[in-house]
Amino acid sequence: MSSRRSSRSRNIQSDSSETRITDDQISDLISKLQHLIPELHRRRSDKVSASKVLRETCNYIRSLHKEVGDLSERLALLLGSGEADSDQAAIIRSLLMY
Repeated sequence: MSSRRSSRSRNIQSDSSETRITDDQISDLISKLQHLIPELHRRRSDKVSASKVLRETCNYIRSLHKEVGDLSERLALLLGSGEADSDQAAIIRSLLMY
C-alpha cells in the first residue's frame, strides 16, 4: 500500500512541476499586463511593482465592467424608448448584427 501511495505521490509531483510557472514567465506576463493597462502604459518608468500592476489591472477591469453596464443601460433606454425607428437606433441595430 505504501508503494502505491509513494507512486501516486510521485505522479502528482511530476504533474505539478510541469504546470509550474517560472519567475521569468511571471515577469514576462506582468510586463505584458503593464503595457495593456493605459494608466501604467503612460508612465515612463518601467519599474512598477508586480502588486501595483495587478492592482491597476483589477481597477481597470472594474472600470471596464462599469462602463459596459452604463452602456448597456443607455442602449436599453434607447431601444426601449419610442425612438426605435430613429437613425441612432438603426445604426445600433446594424452594429449589433455583426
